[in-house]
Amino acid sequence: MKLSDVTLTTPYLSLDPIFYHEVAPTPLKKPHLISINSDAVSLLGLDNNTLDPKEVESLLNGTLTLKGSRPYAMTYAGHQFGYYVQRLGDGRAINLGAMNGWNLQLKGSGVTRYSRQGDGRAVLRSSIREYLMSEAMHALGIPTSRAFAIIGSEEKVAREAWESGAIVLRLSRSWIRFGSFEYFFHTNKHQELEKLADFLLHESFPHLEGVEDSYLKMYSEIVKRTAELMAQWQSVGFNHGVMNTDNMSAIGITIDYGPFAFMDTFESGYICNHTDSGGRYSYDNQPRIGYWNLERLAHALSPLITQEKLKHELEKYGEYFTAKLLELLGAKLGLDTSEENDSELFRSLFTLMENGRIDMTPFFRHLSRYDQNREQLLALTLAPNQLNEWCDRYDTRLALNTTTTDARHQRMLRTNPKYVLKNYILQEAIDKAEQRDFTLVNDLLMLAQNPYDEHPEFERYAGITPQEHTNLKLSCSS
Repeated sequence: MKLSDVTLTTPYLSLDPIFYHEVAPTPLKKPHLISINSDAVSLLGLDNNTLDPKEVESLLNGTLTLKGSRPYAMTYAGHQFGYYVQRLGDGRAINLGAMNGWNLQLKGSGVTRYSRQGDGRAVLRSSIREYLMSEAMHALGIPTSRAFAIIGSEEKVAREAWESGAIVLRLSRSWIRFGSFEYFFHTNKHQELEKLADFLLHESFPHLEGVEDSYLKMYSEIVKRTAELMAQWQSVGFNHGVMNTDNMSAIGITIDYGPFAFMDTFESGYICNHTDSGGRYSYDNQPRIGYWNLERLAHALSPLITQEKLKHELEKYGEYFTAKLLELLGAKLGLDTSEENDSELFRSLFTLMENGRIDMTPFFRHLSRYDQNREQLLALTLAPNQLNEWCDRYDTRLALNTTTTDARHQRMLRTNPKYVLKNYILQEAIDKAEQRDFTLVNDLLMLAQNPYDEHPEFERYAGITPQEHTNLKLSCSS
């Protein structure tokens, strides 16, 4: 199927106009195509072989309108760094419609009713980062929005300096956020709140439609998905950076990639967002903030569900988070059974990673080939004695496994990625792209989509991060 054959639907526009603002994208000046993600093309049922790059460029730039499309921005509110903001909405994102169960959204496509004093634009560096990271997270098995394509332009956008404007076409099964419900609760529009809940049920939880206590059961699923998402972030050293309730997906996926980072040397209190001076969204605080945000969602849903029932479901959060994290860490260590003292083994590992300034990703990758020879592992730490003591305990624990060492290695090599897109790697692609060289963007897309493979030509990205690039902080416009 070609783009010219596509017909979009706009089910969200069946809601009342208070839910959205119909607005056309504002094209960038002198756009140019940077990359098309063939995996996302297939998601939409399109044919990579017949896709016209010029049509893709025009679609992203808002000069090609697909049949059935009625572009719109969505209304929502949210708690930003703990403080409620009564109206936010899509300030630089415009929805085109849906196909194949995916909602298409342009990010950086111009001013909407919700832009406040903003310009509605995204810059090249932030767009490249989101384009690549959403695909990297998907390949790691972490629920996320996806990215279809990215364009750049010669239009200049004012941030810390003048930068090139860009647009990403991103995809999600739903763009409804915790803050979507907060908007209608705090404006006392409870009928609209119920309509939004019904829409989300139909869109993303159809198995619960017509079921007794369907709103409560939907909330329960959101709690579980969010808890497990937090565990997945923690297991790979991912720091989101801006976990405001308007950035929290109501279907439990990762959205709105801003000042994110994969940690380099392990720091439990790592803060990737230099705006976050108090560390509210630090790495180690993410599970607690996930819970806090779910409390805000429960409060917003209270006209539909009793607080007592909501609290009962919310209290399962810790159980869901812990169970998922133990499962993930057991897999990362190659354990094929579950033992009572495993949690202590995991805790001591994270302590030694911090004390030894260990780079998390290469450490787990080397551990995936561990056969009691500790030489490579010891080369990664500044605390070799502590690591030796931990390895003694690990050896004892591995003796309880029921499968062979070779089988453990194979499982771990498919669990512990060789490559994650650290910020210094992304910056290399951004620097080249600013010179109109997009080869590394496309190379990193391939690397992101195949993080467990060896890729000897990119071996330098698999080692520890150079000291001068370790655990950098970024801005919200990153």
